Amino acid sequence: MKNVLLDTDILISFLRGNALVREEISSLLDTSALHCSVVTIAEIHAGMREHEREKTIELLDSLIPVDITPKIAEIAGNYKRTVKSQQLELDDCLIAASAVAKQALLVTGNGKHYPMRDIEKKVVSI
Repeated sequence: MKNVLLDTDILISFLRGNALVREEISSLLDTSALHCSVVTIAEIHAGMREHEREKTIELLDSLIPVDITPKIAEIAGNYKRTVKSQQLELDDCLIAASAVAKQALLVTGNGKHYPMRDIEKKVVSI
C-alpha cells in the first residue's frame, strides 16, 4: 500500500465539495494509506466553519496523523534554510518533511508551496 499525505488545501476543497478533489481522493482509497500532518489538522481547525465541524472531524478521524518528530523538524528546518523561494512558509516545510519521513506522495492543490526537489508530489486542480 502506498503512503499518501494530503495537504491542507486538498482537505478543505474536499470538505467544500470540489468534485475533482473528491474524485482524486476516492481513486486513492483502495491503494493508499491516507495521511495528514498534524500541522494540517491545526490549519483545518483554525479555518473551520462551525457548521462544518461534524464532517470535518469525521474526515480528519479517517486519516492517519503524522506527528512532528525531531527528524521531521530537522528536515523542515533544512528546507526553510536552504530552499530559495519567497513563498516558502515553515508550515509547508513541516508538511513536506512529513511526506519525506513517511515516504509518501504529497497531494496538493498548490505545487508552488512545495519547491523541494526530494519530494514526490501530485498537484490537483482545485
